[in-house]
Amino acid sequence: MAENLAASRVLVLNSGSSSVKYQLLDMRDASRLAVGLVERIGEQTSRLKHTCLTSGDTREHTGPIADHDAALKAVAEELARDGLGLDSPELAAIGHRVVHGGMFFTEPTVIDDEVLAEIERLIPVAPLHNPANLTGIRTAQALRPDLPQVAVFDTAFHTTMPESAARYAIDPKIADRHRIRRYGFHGTSHAYVSRQTARLLGKEPSEVNVIVLHLGNGASASAVEKGRCVDTSMGLTPLEGLVMGTRSGDVDPAVIFHLARVGDMSMDEIDTLLNKRSGLFGLCGDNDMREIRRRIDEGDEAAALAFDIYIHRLKKYIGAYYAVLGKVDAVAFTAGVGENAAPVREAAIAGLESLGLAVDPELNGVRSGESRLISPESARVAVAVVPTDEELEIATQTYALVGKNN
Repeated sequence: MAENLAASRVLVLNSGSSSVKYQLLDMRDASRLAVGLVERIGEQTSRLKHTCLTSGDTREHTGPIADHDAALKAVAEELARDGLGLDSPELAAIGHRVVHGGMFFTEPTVIDDEVLAEIERLIPVAPLHNPANLTGIRTAQALRPDLPQVAVFDTAFHTTMPESAARYAIDPKIADRHRIRRYGFHGTSHAYVSRQTARLLGKEPSEVNVIVLHLGNGASASAVEKGRCVDTSMGLTPLEGLVMGTRSGDVDPAVIFHLARVGDMSMDEIDTLLNKRSGLFGLCGDNDMREIRRRIDEGDEAAALAFDIYIHRLKKYIGAYYAVLGKVDAVAFTAGVGENAAPVREAAIAGLESLGLAVDPELNGVRSGESRLISPESARVAVAVVPTDEELEIATQTYALVGKNN
């Protein structure tokens, strides 16, 4: 296993409802050997895109891929074509992203029957994600039953939240019976980015307080105190919190009752509205920030209002988490929007100078794939852009666990 220096590779699998993202990494130097994506699984127009980074070759295949079993077998074939097959003695483990681990899983875990059963029991609070994660795990187990399989949970980083932050103000007996509490998501990203931000400041994670803003199509904020999450914006599900691409984020719970009673909408219709037809898309018909900014530049009022609502919610969370932490060393932007949309970063920080926050326009305008500071040298609180790397985080946690167990 990992104590054998030859077994230094980790395959990371992220199985979605109709897709599989994967990366093969060599943990001796954290280099990527291969990356790929299988999408539209179950459709006639399925597509597999595979890149071998050791040779630079990229291959694409289109055509029906019936299910996750067929998808992972196709991935295994592509890896084998590059001499990186799943039967390689250099493969130490397979690391799986699992979205919801509840309170049971607080760290990466070697998968066995008990772990699978608990992930399955959590399906009611993660109906879109955990079933797909389970399918990917079971298929990978069938392909390599002798190999350690490790689950890395999106929720694990947030299990350090105090009860005052994790509990909703409802009857505790009802809450406990139905596992209702604030779990948070994007945990692997928040963990990675908070540590990288500390390094950018030349400090240890235990020495800094960081507000992490993970802004993609899904978006979440976290307050990280000395390396431990003490609050996060997503809750029981990924619907709570910031305005997102298609999700509403925070709404008055009575909106749901109102839509059911006055709007005569079913629970399924309301679920679809809030999760798939709200957020930026619901406000202006677009959930791509680049397109929204283009429309704003052309004078589109709906796009401008959507952007203003997005920023207003984001600014509120920055202020709230500043209050939670008391002292803030850095605010870090990450994920697709956070890393690439300079106008979002500028607008989110604007007006917060009294909190020691400011953005240098010139530094903010630079496009780079590297971690960097975009605040003036004189700023009391650093503002950073830190590209997230959830796959590396999963591989790192997987390899460390396999090595420890062996």
